[in-house]
Amino acid sequence: MTTPKREWYEGASYHITARGNHRNDIFRDEEDFKYYLKIIEDALLYYTNYNYGVIAYCLMDNHVHLMIKTDCMAPGKLISRINSIYTKYFNKKNNYIGHLFQDRYHSEIIEDDKQMLETSRYVHLNPVKAKMVEKPSEYRWSTYKMFIGEEEEKLISSHIILDYFKYKDRFRLYKNFVEAKLKNQELNEVE
Repeated sequence: MTTPKREWYEGASYHITARGNHRNDIFRDEEDFKYYLKIIEDALLYYTNYNYGVIAYCLMDNHVHLMIKTDCMAPGKLISRINSIYTKYFNKKNNYIGHLFQDRYHSEIIEDDKQMLETSRYVHLNPVKAKMVEKPSEYRWSTYKMFIGEEEEKLISSHIILDYFKYKDRFRLYKNFVEAKLKNQELNEVE
């Protein structure tokens, strides 16, 4: 049976997720998180001619969320390289064999501006939804603090999202946009 071809067109952006096999943890300590980010950085350099860009990310214990912007090539090469190198590292470190990730990665093409904004909010709120933290700014392995101006931007192109907001207030406006969802959820829980 052949694997179905994923939808792609030049300049497409994606929300990509990769989950640990059997929902097992793929990150066990700080070194693992840092190494995965280093692999992303190296993979972007390796495929520099393809002009891939990372818009945002959130690395959870048992899965990853990546927002990827493509240019002239679908994201498959980039994600395959990242996940295969990380699997070799993880398996060697933990004396494991076999699959680290469940199936192939999942990708959803981002069709419009609204979906772009909603996806970034979803990615950044993932640790809150998982009850790991109360506020997205408390989670260390996400790009949220870069988006709200609390950390220097590394590895990502936040302007793709932040350009939707008035320049001089972009950090505050993005924070309000993301955290408004938390306030709405709190109101719904009280009702």
